[in-house]
Amino acid sequence: MANLRLGDTAPDFTAQTTQGDIHFHDWLGDSWGILFSHPADYTPVCTTELGTVAKYKSEFDKRNVKTIALSVDGLESHKAWIKDINETQHTEVNFPIIADEDHKVAELYDMIHPNANDKQTVRSVFVIGPDKKIKLIIVYPASTGRNFDELLRVIDSLQLTAYHKVATPANWKFGEDCVVSPSIATKDIPEIFPKGFKEIKPYLRITPQPNLN
Repeated sequence: MANLRLGDTAPDFTAQTTQGDIHFHDWLGDSWGILFSHPADYTPVCTTELGTVAKYKSEFDKRNVKTIALSVDGLESHKAWIKDINETQHTEVNFPIIADEDHKVAELYDMIHPNANDKQTVRSVFVIGPDKKIKLIIVYPASTGRNFDELLRVIDSLQLTAYHKVATPANWKFGEDCVVSPSIATKDIPEIFPKGFKEIKPYLRITPQPNLN
């Protein structure tokens, strides 16, 4: 089993998917990626999740994010299940689903937690940057559907903080004020953040989101 941590290179793999065979790193290209597992095909929570991801495609596209799902069921099962997802969720599944019957990818990413279920994957989420490094790991139990609004929020934060010397405070949403990185001396803030800043404490300096006009 893998023991993946933030900053590790996301393991590469080849796999069959509902949109053809892929080589994972090549498929990602220079995009961000979300790799997420679901316990099994034809399950109720997963059906709602995959439908939601399909509906959010334009939001992921705006952020240069590719999405790809996985379960340990086979390709034909996936393709048949997609018909149910499209029908019940009133959408069209527009991203690949990995067929992982041999558990190869699930084991690479430690998606099977034996104390929860020794055969099915838990609801793992990996956000991967264009540098192929793991930026976020979240693991949900099988009984709890994911909040994809939260994943979009986190991706907004990850992309902002990757290119600007800020962090995002609790409950931050795109467009709200940010925290100046502790590595920036207060005297240097005006040059780096010309929109201004507010010093609440010497270690807590707030500035408008820097990548907005």
